[in-house]
Amino acid sequence: MAQDLPQTSPATRRWLFADQLGPHFLDGPHQPVLLIESRDVFTRGRFHRRKAHLILSALRHRAAELGDQCVFVRTGTYREGLAECGERVSVCDPTSYPARRFVRRLPDVEVLASRGFVVSERQFAEWTARRGEGRLLMEDFYRDVRRHHRLLMDGSGPVGGTWNYDHDNREAPPRRESLDVAEPFWPTEDEIDEEVRADLDRWERDGDVRFTGTDGPRRFAVTRREALSGLRRFLSERLEQFGVYEDAMLAGDPWMAHSLLSVPQNLGLLDPLEVARRAEEFGREHDVRLASVEGFVRQVVGWRSYTWHLYWHLGREYKRRNALGARNTLPDWFADLDADAVQANCLRHVLGGVRDEGWVHHIPRLMVLGNWALQRGYRPDELADWFWRNFVDGYDWVMTTNVVGMSQHADHGVLATKPYASGGAYIDRMSDFCGGCRYDPKVRVGEDACPFTAGYWNFLAGHREELAGNRRMTRALSGLDRLRDLDGVLHQEAERGDGPP
Repeated sequence: MAQDLPQTSPATRRWLFADQLGPHFLDGPHQPVLLIESRDVFTRGRFHRRKAHLILSALRHRAAELGDQCVFVRTGTYREGLAECGERVSVCDPTSYPARRFVRRLPDVEVLASRGFVVSERQFAEWTARRGEGRLLMEDFYRDVRRHHRLLMDGSGPVGGTWNYDHDNREAPPRRESLDVAEPFWPTEDEIDEEVRADLDRWERDGDVRFTGTDGPRRFAVTRREALSGLRRFLSERLEQFGVYEDAMLAGDPWMAHSLLSVPQNLGLLDPLEVARRAEEFGREHDVRLASVEGFVRQVVGWRSYTWHLYWHLGREYKRRNALGARNTLPDWFADLDADAVQANCLRHVLGGVRDEGWVHHIPRLMVLGNWALQRGYRPDELADWFWRNFVDGYDWVMTTNVVGMSQHADHGVLATKPYASGGAYIDRMSDFCGGCRYDPKVRVGEDACPFTAGYWNFLAGHREELAGNRRMTRALSGLDRLRDLDGVLHQEAERGDGPP
């Protein structure tokens, strides 16, 4: 991957979107800045209240930090903000198709290449061209990124002799209510947060906006100083156990040993290469378990950048792919985060986590929420929008490939070689949710039948033809023929309908 030369436009005022707030989006420490707070953004569908708070708090904190260096405009639309500024501006390429189309049509706006990822879009295009028509595997991309940036390398090979330590990570949770790790870094709210909360309350009362979820203390960093504090806390007190339990779920410990750095990274406050290098350096100096360091670096410079580049590489129509023909719209209880309507422990806890925090880690997203939606045939494009509006770290580029491709298998194998569908046995193995649940993960039919277990077999039966050519599904599909109660399962799941389980 050839290295891009830095772009410079130091004399032009830099317009920063709310996910471009870090210093690496400027060409120098004294470059003039434009920040626009657009209220109309929050009228384009229902966003989680905590997400709206984070975005506004981050913008207003950045404006306060920059002081006279910044023109900060609070207005209805971006066009109004640009008009009020009245200057020619430059902007780093935005992170969604609609935003890019918008800035390219504006007069007096210089659009620069995107920033904030470990390789540029030009570099990724060159990488894909060299690979020809073969599958663009994340593992290949990740290894080339590590070679390019000399991350966790020992000469020409990986440190420790292994590129991937998944086999040493991802254990089932311990038999206790929470991990024995330090709390994550929790920021302290200030007068800016008070002002944001008051404004959001007023906008809701006036009927200008409608939110999902509940309000509460701000959990995530919105300034670079807070983000660096969160990174230091994670490295020094949580990284060691991160890899071990990165796929585990505990009802009493939603944070586990995760970093909570996806929000400040996606606000642009932390550069991912900076994060990866600090993790590598800390791990080496403090003899941190290599599998945990590698697992974290893989998330930061592997999957995150791979997802970003595939969003653009696969094109705008990718979001509408629907290889499995899923046609069901999201039911109100799911769309509205009505966890109290749900009796299945796992789904109730996870949906409640989204309602209360706007966040759960990647396995509840994939193997509880995504798994449920896959089994129930929710429309992939609707589900992707629901994820990016309800998760505090969610953006269209984040959720489109993760949901449409990986979670819902709607691209017929472009991202993942098989659907991420499972019965209750997986959830029982990787969590403590099933203990005390009214449903039994081993039961398919009857009042105690686990809706995930029954839903899994119902899903396989309903998509047998589409999945028949997938070698990784051969064993699962052959299991259908051994189920003596399959007709009962299918009838039961048809009767369940779209109500909460």
